[in-house]
Amino acid sequence: MTSAPPPAPVADSGWGPLSSLPGNPLMWILIWSELLVFGAALLGFAGARLLDPQTFAESQAHLDRLAGAVNTMILLTSGLCAALAVRVRSEGRNRASRRWMIAAMGIGVFFLVVKIIEYRAKLAQGLDIETNTFFTLYYLITGFHALHVVLGLIILAVVIWKNSLENLETGAAFWHMVDLIWVLIFPVIYLMR
Repeated sequence: MTSAPPPAPVADSGWGPLSSLPGNPLMWILIWSELLVFGAALLGFAGARLLDPQTFAESQAHLDRLAGAVNTMILLTSGLCAALAVRVRSEGRNRASRRWMIAAMGIGVFFLVVKIIEYRAKLAQGLDIETNTFFTLYYLITGFHALHVVLGLIILAVVIWKNSLENLETGAAFWHMVDLIWVLIFPVIYLMR
């Protein structure tokens, strides 16, 4: 009776633990760095609130919580579509994966529409980046996030065009990071008192 040969050793790609994550390891380095940047910004926001709680409470009352909640649902739904795109691509269904990713992009665009409407309403009330510390941080943090949404939409467009499983996983990972950051921004800026 012959025994099966031992399994071949897995080649080390040089990425260590990042090699086991879906998509390209470089994206995960970017994701972790972005999470650190946004984490620091939100900690700074919380620290500024501790120093001037009255201004922050009065300013927060001007935010549209419904718009923030709608944007949360928009990004979570878009993230679900991106996850479904990866899933059906792993099953070999290329056309379906493209359709799911197009849906993720289309829904993601609505986030920007809601954010622009929200910004216009604040600006019409005379609440701009120079109003006070709250609004300076509000515009900087949410504006930086909106830029990540734009970048995410560009990345999703590229992975629709270059529709491989690794590309879709890489794009979806970035998009989920965008979702996660908003899920942190929304309660910290809009809800916590």
